[in-house]
Amino acid sequence: MDTKIRLAKYIAHAGICSRKQASRLIDEGVVIVNNRPANHIDHVDENDRVIVNGHAIKGPADLVYFAYHKPVGIDCKLNHHDPNSLIHHLPQLTRVYPIGRLDKDSRGLIILTNDGDFCNQLIHPDFHQPKRYLVTVNKPLDAHFCKKMAAGVPVDKQITRPCEVVKIASNQFSIVLKQGLNRQIRKMAHYCGYTVIDLYRVQISELLLDNLNLPENHFIKINKNDILSQ
Repeated sequence: MDTKIRLAKYIAHAGICSRKQASRLIDEGVVIVNNRPANHIDHVDENDRVIVNGHAIKGPADLVYFAYHKPVGIDCKLNHHDPNSLIHHLPQLTRVYPIGRLDKDSRGLIILTNDGDFCNQLIHPDFHQPKRYLVTVNKPLDAHFCKKMAAGVPVDKQITRPCEVVKIASNQFSIVLKQGLNRQIRKMAHYCGYTVIDLYRVQISELLLDNLNLPENHFIKINKNDILSQ
């Protein structure tokens, strides 16, 4: 029986990155299989020599999950040369990466893992995992703001999916998204005539930041079952 699996899946199971990110690495030419440049159609197992960015990988990693409370000023791109990169604040015992991103000017809950399949389950829109944010804008909200945001507005040449938006103060609202376009909330608010001055992610699926007693710029190990809504 052939136990070989697709290369991108093998890389994800080794805890390097998600399958989608693994496919990008293959496109970039930084993946080598048995001393030759890798192809997307390659199928491999532990008997094959797989090198990613100059580092050999071997077999599935022990899967781990962390919650991290990101402060403003930390960039989620894993760039060793950037002193503000998240890579300098990750757990050191095992290689993990963030599921999704918060932009540098935003703060709040991030999940870190080496589980590529789980990463896909959380970020892919087909799985509809909710993420809740508290958002402060530069002026009082008008009567139509929440309804307009909830119905969907144009962002990056598409209409955002309907979402839950609730006013919680004169210039603050809560929003629950089940998609993750680049800087989506900031762009949605801008379309409605507002500028976001604070964006705070407080929940991913069933995991609430308030329940973790987690200070900014700290992480704790969590259980996978604490995260996913059923």
